[in-house]
Amino acid sequence: MKISYNWIKEYLDLNVKPADLAEKIERTSVEVDDVTTPSDGLKKIVVGHVLSLEAHPDSDHLHICQVDVGEDEPLQIVCGAPNVAAGQNVIVALPGSRIADNVKIKKSKMRGVPSAGMICALQEIGFSEDVVPKDYVDGIYVLPADATPGDDVYDYLGMNDSLIDLDVTPNRGDMLSLFGTLHDLAAIYDQPVTLDKPEVKEAGADIADQLAVHVDEQLSPQYRMRLVKNVKLAPSPMWLQIRLWNAGLRPINNVVDITNYIMLKYGQPLHAFDYDKFAGNDVYVRTAKAGEKLTTLDENDHDLDESDIVIADDKAPIALAGVMGGLSTSIQAGTTTVAIEAAVFEHDHIRKTAQRHNLHTDASQRFERGINQTGVQEALDAAAQMMNELADGEVQKGSVVGSNNIPEPAVIELTLTHVNTVLGTDLSMDQVTHILESLGFKVAVHDDTLTVTVAVRRNDIHIPADLLEEIARIYGYDQLPATLPTGRMTMGTLTDKQRLMRATRHSLEGLGLNQAISYALTTEKKAKMFMMQASETTHLAWPMTVDHAVLRMNLVSGLLDDIAYNSARKVKDVALYEQGRVFYREDGVDRPSEEEHIAGAITGTLMPESWNQPAKAVDFYQMKGIVAAYLKDMAVNGDITYVPNTDMPEMHPGRTADILIHGHRIGFLGQIHPLVAKKFKIAATYVFELNLQAIIDMPKQENQYDVISRYPAITRDIAMLVDNDITNDQVVALIERRGGAFLQSVKLFDVYDGVKVPKGKKSLAYTLTYQDKHETLVDDAVTQAFEKVSKRLEDDLGAQIR
Repeated sequence: MKISYNWIKEYLDLNVKPADLAEKIERTSVEVDDVTTPSDGLKKIVVGHVLSLEAHPDSDHLHICQVDVGEDEPLQIVCGAPNVAAGQNVIVALPGSRIADNVKIKKSKMRGVPSAGMICALQEIGFSEDVVPKDYVDGIYVLPADATPGDDVYDYLGMNDSLIDLDVTPNRGDMLSLFGTLHDLAAIYDQPVTLDKPEVKEAGADIADQLAVHVDEQLSPQYRMRLVKNVKLAPSPMWLQIRLWNAGLRPINNVVDITNYIMLKYGQPLHAFDYDKFAGNDVYVRTAKAGEKLTTLDENDHDLDESDIVIADDKAPIALAGVMGGLSTSIQAGTTTVAIEAAVFEHDHIRKTAQRHNLHTDASQRFERGINQTGVQEALDAAAQMMNELADGEVQKGSVVGSNNIPEPAVIELTLTHVNTVLGTDLSMDQVTHILESLGFKVAVHDDTLTVTVAVRRNDIHIPADLLEEIARIYGYDQLPATLPTGRMTMGTLTDKQRLMRATRHSLEGLGLNQAISYALTTEKKAKMFMMQASETTHLAWPMTVDHAVLRMNLVSGLLDDIAYNSARKVKDVALYEQGRVFYREDGVDRPSEEEHIAGAITGTLMPESWNQPAKAVDFYQMKGIVAAYLKDMAVNGDITYVPNTDMPEMHPGRTADILIHGHRIGFLGQIHPLVAKKFKIAATYVFELNLQAIIDMPKQENQYDVISRYPAITRDIAMLVDNDITNDQVVALIERRGGAFLQSVKLFDVYDGVKVPKGKKSLAYTLTYQDKHETLVDDAVTQAFEKVSKRLEDDLGAQIR
């Protein structure tokens, strides 16, 4: 919320710079995003009076204007605005001036006609188009008739005011208004503050004879209306327009502007209805009925939900309560009787309605956070008074009250000893009492105990800890004493799970992958891809976007999105891993279970081209090697096997394997299916995903260190013909099982299935390494073990030793 420094100074005698005030607010109350003065950076922009104009001889839309800018001679300015006319007071940028975006204005010629300056629209001097009155959006702005030619325009437009942009947190809804901010500043600067009290001049008939209100009090604890007749719609006075556009609101007309002004001042959203457009004299506050629709003020149509709160007449809804009014009863030219609504709506309904219809308005923001429930009538009266003063309206007698449930104030007990113990201070009872009373709270003291009655407007204060925070911030966080912690100090350590997860990152980064962090929210289609177990999807009740509406059930799809992002930017070699949670849900269970996973994805090449070797595209075996190295680093205690998998629709059926430890599937690896790669718009990509929680829970091997043997090793090579369905794993497992005590390693060094090999056969060649750690091996011992292996290969696998 942007709040005017000059407006604050009308109530408080502050002798501080706006930047210092903002800094004080940030240290004490809420964050401040920025402090701006709209005229900063502008130069030589003055009031001009258009004396005359004539059509440009070489243009059908340009005008040659003679403009009085307070100098001896008028300036000739060529202007293309469609609404420029003689007799107007306008904004003129003189030659040598600076307008918005640091644009410099010089003397020039426009189609051969000299032009000494520029007649400006509000947008051209820094105003957002969102706050420019609609009559002037497509043209220049016309200043009031009493503006003096030659004067700087800044004061006429409120541009010399400093605007403090408050980033109000959800618990401090009271600061979404001038009066709420004043209450805080009065306490911070220890100054008294006197706020306006409306004095309504009533006339005409009793409102009870003209309007009746029927309210569901569960939906609207307070609902009140006033009636103002014979209003005269007109543009608001300049001071009111300035208040609005400096706060980021567009001036509309005097009636609508008054409701917005009251909202800024009191924090109470109001709505003005055209009473004559009501169907009947009754107004209802209820939930929407099935099939009801509403066209809101922004001219968008909404299908109403049965949990939406609506304001309705005898026939249909006329407003979405607490969010936005309906177009059918809007204030327009010809409106003469205005019904003003001031209410408190149940905040959960308002929040969900605003989300459901994507209508986040200034009103809904305040209702969601909570408004001052003791000030509803006062804000309503103030609006009626202003409509009497600024629109010549006749305020009808009384208010119609549909509900009037004002909550009881919170009463909290607190001891001075507790205050000083928690804050580490030595405050006196008088100091603490004064701080709380300066916030508008009532305090009763008995011995060491304070009984504090909290102002209803502060709906964020409920328990003693809340009062401690109030005392600390008004006293000054910077004045609280600094002390070292006392007590027994302990050394922090990581849990086994934390150590393994940290080791996971070190291992995969050492293997050449970079960490990625993807969204845990995705689309339903992507959530169901690459699933390692059956699960129901978990949908968010209120997703921010359709692309982030479902909790993920895999990590791979998020990594593919990251690769697609890089590929679209010509980054072809990408190697990523991600450690995070996936969410599985059983049918009939609302909350999903969370499971830690680790996944990787590589496209292009992991080893770039160098002077002595070409680049090599990633393949299945390189990815398998990364997974094997990672599992070895994690010291997994168990037999690791890789079994072909042709059942995953997102994976290439001939280049995918399940990863098993002791026969239990913990993950998969392989190439994503070319059709899936095409959908993601990426090249061939290899991925893996592992159940990290399962790895964490598995028993681990203890690291054991052994001396390097001093005795030489002996190697033997063996080549064999085997059937095509015999796998390398089978051969290696048999050799290791039958190789004897001195067999140290088995390495495959050749595979051949060319024309010289019989059909249905393949040739495999291995190197077997033998070594004794205690003495030198002799050939006879190695030969005997080697022949035993050869025989078992022939007998068990039908191998033909070559």
